Amino acid sequence: MRQPRTSSLVKRVAVVSTFSPRQCGIATFASDLNDALCRELGSEAVVVAAINDREDSYDYSSAVRIEIDEADTASFRRAAEYLNLARVDVVNLQHEYGIFGGNAGSHVLTLLRELRAPVVTTLHTILRTPSEHQRRVFGEVLERSTLLIVMNEYSKNLLVSVHGTKPEKIVVIPHGIPDTKFRNPEDLKEEIGLSGKRTLMTFGLLSPDKGIEDVIRALPAIAEEFANTVYTVVGVTHPHIRENEGEAYRLSLRQLADRLGVSANLVFHDRFLSIEELTEFLGATDVYITPYVNSEQISSGTLAMAFGMGSAVVSTAYPCATELLANGRGVLVPQRTPSAIAEAVGGLLRDGDARKKMRQEAYRAGRKMVWSEVARETIRVFKLAAVERESVHGRAFELKSLKDRPIELPAFKLSHLRRMTDDTGLLQHAVFDVPNYDEGYCVDDNARALMLVTLVDYLGLGEGLHVKELAAKYMAFLWHSFNPLVGRFRNFMSYERRWLEKIGSEDSHGRALWALGFTSNRSKSARRSIVARRLFQDGLPAAEAFTSPRAWAFALNGFDEYLQSQGSDESVEVLREELVDRLIRSYHLNSEPDWRWYESIVAYSNAIIPYALIVSGRSMGREDAVAIGIESLEWLTAIQTSESGSFSPIGSHGHYRKGCECARFDQQPIEAFCTIKACLAAHRVTNEPKWIASTQSTFDWFLGLNDLGQPLYDLGSGGCRDGLHPDGVNENMGAESTLAFLLSLGEMYLAESTPFSAPVPLPDKAVVR
Repeated sequence: MRQPRTSSLVKRVAVVSTFSPRQCGIATFASDLNDALCRELGSEAVVVAAINDREDSYDYSSAVRIEIDEADTASFRRAAEYLNLARVDVVNLQHEYGIFGGNAGSHVLTLLRELRAPVVTTLHTILRTPSEHQRRVFGEVLERSTLLIVMNEYSKNLLVSVHGTKPEKIVVIPHGIPDTKFRNPEDLKEEIGLSGKRTLMTFGLLSPDKGIEDVIRALPAIAEEFANTVYTVVGVTHPHIRENEGEAYRLSLRQLADRLGVSANLVFHDRFLSIEELTEFLGATDVYITPYVNSEQISSGTLAMAFGMGSAVVSTAYPCATELLANGRGVLVPQRTPSAIAEAVGGLLRDGDARKKMRQEAYRAGRKMVWSEVARETIRVFKLAAVERESVHGRAFELKSLKDRPIELPAFKLSHLRRMTDDTGLLQHAVFDVPNYDEGYCVDDNARALMLVTLVDYLGLGEGLHVKELAAKYMAFLWHSFNPLVGRFRNFMSYERRWLEKIGSEDSHGRALWALGFTSNRSKSARRSIVARRLFQDGLPAAEAFTSPRAWAFALNGFDEYLQSQGSDESVEVLREELVDRLIRSYHLNSEPDWRWYESIVAYSNAIIPYALIVSGRSMGREDAVAIGIESLEWLTAIQTSESGSFSPIGSHGHYRKGCECARFDQQPIEAFCTIKACLAAHRVTNEPKWIASTQSTFDWFLGLNDLGQPLYDLGSGGCRDGLHPDGVNENMGAESTLAFLLSLGEMYLAESTPFSAPVPLPDKAVVR
């Protein structure tokens, strides 16, 4: 690798990462790296931007200059602004998918797109078989990084072979470890109460992928020969596991030890140990074990620390262990094989000379891994990156995204939605921001609300917003609304919980199918997905008899989501083909050169019809459907654009009939949501910038760039006003309007966090009809 010019000085660097005292392996790594960098560069030369996963923050040291809310893209943008103003020479991003919000950690792209300084990214996870979205997000992280740091040759080869990264962009620097003396375990055992014992150890945050149960299953065979064996498991349960499952995993390990009769050989230290305490425990360990079950794990701080301190290590053969323990520096065993663990541990406990030699080899190799060496090598990489400052700063990285909008995206605020929701479901209307009980409930709004909270959770933005509780209520309402006697959803319910009809409208049934298909595909709750699929299947047959183009479109949107989750379903695919053909026939029947539409009237939720053809045609390989969807959407956006260029939807007071004047008012928020969704779909299949421009101007309609120059979204209450009248804004904030804004906001977040990609090609099976 080329050497930096002598004039290339690094006076200030920024580390972007989780950070201690947050209990997270990346946080520990970043904190140790920060300390080592400060020792080399001085404490004022290093600033930390800490990623938070909770509202109440952490008790950070003075090293942390700015905090980033992982769920809020605006927070990432503010951090970029701060680092730009701080004039840092290099930004070191510690990358792990799970520590950034958004699908596949996509929120971090907001930060990277705004930074002026070159970025050096340290990669803690590199997937061999990433999903399409993971590949796209990770690909932009790699592209926007000047240089990349990995911790072993395996990771470098993976970046080159799987992700197409140029080798000269990658630097291998091992995982850092504290610099300790080589100690005899027998000298330390007495200090921690293990005198006379054969000691085994695993440490780190507890989670099922650690494989600790396999060591416990190996203990009977080990204890049969070495009865004085003690297996010490050090560390708290991973915070995210504890939040969702409590201590169920740790309890299951204790119960397993009880059943196998080795409870006396197992000791838990359920706390987060300091480096000093860990050094004592590791120093007193005869055999350190990492029985991890993740075959793609490319780094392990616990393994690095144990190895570098001179422990004799038995490990499953995950990539970083295979490389680190090569040439007799440790013993590798197959994953999920307790018998192999027992044999390897037993062999080392029997042969003290072999164990000592292994420890000496590991300790000798570990001297290159101490934090002082890692910090010096990392600074060398920073200097190399700083050489690229001019080319990075001047590079035209064209990203057709929404990041340049003139108005900041607000954070999700569901306070008004919760205010409008009771134990039955979501109420329809409000007087200003006060729920109007007289108007009761409807399936239309509860279906939209189910989609919203599912989307918020899918985006990773649901922390503290009660989305799981809300999703259960909205799903329950849809379940209760289905009338199995006629196979249809009812729509309207009074506040006294009385259904006001036996059969709802075709549109409400179609909206319910859309919400259920969406939930089956996007929900993080496996149980809720199952419930959604079951109810979707119950409601499917009725869609065949629908006569409304909008009902066809709503149902098609549900079909597309449902089939994404299921892969295939002949009954759904056949009906999808039929409804797409109906929309196309309707278009050909009604359209003329100056009327590119499916009916003789452009009424409500208009853009959802071209949206349905675009997404359905894309999934089916129907170029004719996609083409008609794009053509009709172009016409619709043209007639809904004012002379000033702002979004001006067709008014609900008269709509727009062929041969008549277009109603200018009352403009409804639902039209903006449908238009945003359709324009983004058009952009995904064409990559034409005009669709991004239309999306942005439509969203800005909510914020005041409209015919009246007045905002509809109320930041204080979290509600959205019901529309634009000729004489002003309708101050009532009903469910439909509020949901239209929040769903639009979700689409904007989703679009912002999705990296640039080429136009999405149609499948090879495309058929033109």
